Amino acid sequence: MTGAVREGRGRLLVLEGGEGVGKTTQWERVGAALRADGHDVVAVREPGGTAAGDRVRALLLDPEAALAPEAEALLFAASRAQLVREVVRPALARGAVVLVDRFLLSTYAYQGAGRGIPVPALRAINAVATDGLVPDRTLVLRLPLPHALDRARARGGADRMEREDLAFHARVEAAFAEALHPAWQAAHPEVGPVTGVDASGTPDEVTARCRRALEGVVPVNVDAMAAGAASRA
Repeated sequence: MTGAVREGRGRLLVLEGGEGVGKTTQWERVGAALRADGHDVVAVREPGGTAAGDRVRALLLDPEAALAPEAEALLFAASRAQLVREVVRPALARGAVVLVDRFLLSTYAYQGAGRGIPVPALRAINAVATDGLVPDRTLVLRLPLPHALDRARARGGADRMEREDLAFHARVEAAFAEALHPAWQAAHPEVGPVTGVDASGTPDEVTARCRRALEGVVPVNVDAMAAGAASRA
């Protein structure tokens, strides 16, 4: 297995959070903002992001699919393994910013806290799936759980995960909150640095907070800055 790599490559950024926090909206908006800054951005979602992964996604989110927790965890890991090898590693190797809608922390929150699978088992499964990649920064979008679930219900067409009961979603939310503590991050280095972002307010306000949280993480695009200065001259 390849070890974690940070210097001399692109950046791996992750957006996380429970249902209804606006994560996918910010995934789209932050990606657009980074592209506007001149970065090569590859935006992918989990599960999915590849032909094989999208088929796995359809099964995992199908409300009619009866999956054992262990089968669910293995399917998420299978989709992740395909995504890392087919998309993420090649993009990082060419220096791109890879922006992922969910990654390893979601597994610990949903299949760990939510389903009750021990984290050591999930860590072992995903050591293979992630191929040693450690995110440069994970942003966890935070909203009070009742507000977030109201948002999710308002969208309609709830998938298999969204249809879980309140107790499940409360366990997931608690896991995301715990991941913001330095002691938790020190004990889970494979997840990398995790930062909480207030997801209340307008989409523009939340995007601005996400961008501030990424300052110093995404390298400044010198060529884009020079081009911008030349156009203003």
